Amino acid sequence: MRPRVILDFMTADPVRIPSDTPIPGAHALMRKANVRHLVVMNGAQLAGVVSQQDLYVIETLAGAEPETAMVEEAMSPDPYVVAPSTPLDQVAKTMWQRRCGSAVVVDGQEVLGIFTSSDALRALCELLTNDTVDAQEQDTSIQ
Repeated sequence: MRPRVILDFMTADPVRIPSDTPIPGAHALMRKANVRHLVVMNGAQLAGVVSQQDLYVIETLAGAEPETAMVEEAMSPDPYVVAPSTPLDQVAKTMWQRRCGSAVVVDGQEVLGIFTSSDALRALCELLTNDTVDAQEQDTSIQ
């Protein structure tokens, strides 16, 4: 049996957003796509990751103007980036140690996917039960 790698569990073709998108646009995209993390792009280049929590934080800052603030002001500009062949256990351990909610999966400069804490829970279910959990079977409501 081959080692389990992040490619086996990532969400392929993640939802992307330009860094100059206003915060309300990011909220709307998250709701529409039913996700809590967006890959932030500057053209074809990875610029960072913005989470639902990041957006909430910027909205609560004193003096912040969330209606006019841009995603680049809320995003994490140095996301955890991994190759598709990175072992699952290594990614999970690093995410836990760094307290980060996602890892962006890249091949060279190309963004292939994102691995979030929700993907990690799905991976855990699969590994504990030796049963493949179809991503389409999951409850689509954001918890």
